[in-house]
Amino acid sequence: MDFALQICDDYFLDRVWAKIVPLAAFASLPELASSLNTSSPLIPVVASTSKWAQIVSRLPHPPLNADNLASLYAQTVAAQSIPQVSAWPRDYIPRQIASLTVLTLLGIHALYFLFAGLSYTFIFNHDMTRHPRFLKNQVKQEIQASLKAFPFMTLLTLPWFQAEVMGYSRLYDGLDTYGYAYLVLSVPFFLLFTDYCIYWVHRWLHIPAIYKIFHKPHHKWIIPTPFASHAFHPVDGYFQSVPYHLFIFLFPLHRMLYLGLFVAVNFWSIFIHDSDMITGHPLENVINGPAHHTLHHLYFTCNYGQYFTWADRVGKSYRHPESSLDPLLEVQALKKD
Repeated sequence: MDFALQICDDYFLDRVWAKIVPLAAFASLPELASSLNTSSPLIPVVASTSKWAQIVSRLPHPPLNADNLASLYAQTVAAQSIPQVSAWPRDYIPRQIASLTVLTLLGIHALYFLFAGLSYTFIFNHDMTRHPRFLKNQVKQEIQASLKAFPFMTLLTLPWFQAEVMGYSRLYDGLDTYGYAYLVLSVPFFLLFTDYCIYWVHRWLHIPAIYKIFHKPHHKWIIPTPFASHAFHPVDGYFQSVPYHLFIFLFPLHRMLYLGLFVAVNFWSIFIHDSDMITGHPLENVINGPAHHTLHHLYFTCNYGQYFTWADRVGKSYRHPESSLDPLLEVQALKKD
């Protein structure tokens, strides 16, 4: 997320923050006025008398002394070559939190509607909407549940993103920092680690007392569509995402690789919710795909894994997707009747 924030700062957020919290709003403050009278190479700041500036001038801000102001101008002007500067620099925590909140919300909505929309349109078998356990207006309900969950899931996730932006994670930049072998092997390591952690988080969420409060809302969708992929109770969705965030604070991972994997796991979560029961493919015994997760929604006590079947096999919760278990058979039987 730190890379995404940096790119957004470079391309548009510096300008946005210069408009929202302009340095000009604080020009009348004694500490700023005295700094502007020094020999620091600053672009002149003319005090703004707009109503918005008066409101903004009451906001908290980092110290406005000569050294900080020079650094502030150098950072912003060098990046954008613009005379407007925000009183909230890039490393100011309130600005980072606000930026991360907006970017996370925009990002998850974009990923959700793009990938779930494509999956629903081109992969999901629409005959499944005739299944007797498919709810009335289910797609609308799934979307509404997801949209309600996103803000709260974002709020819970922010401390991880903020810690990442502040440099506490073990993300790195150079491709050869840990060697090319580690770079390649870190991908299956990430998938195996998060898969095993999510298996246990998911299984614990099925403990009756926990299930009733947090996980039951997701199992409302017996015959899910891709739009059910994020239709969680916010606490449920957050806990199942923790392993992704935890990994980079325990183990090194290339920054761009992590960003790609983070998008990929969201895509996978959508993909396995298409109620697809295609069986007999070569990777069926290894990959915990849509057919396996369809059985999880139908029977509740099997196939808790995210990507692979091994954790379910070890935990004795694996159920093989047989073609005779396909819920589409019930739809076809109704057609014959």
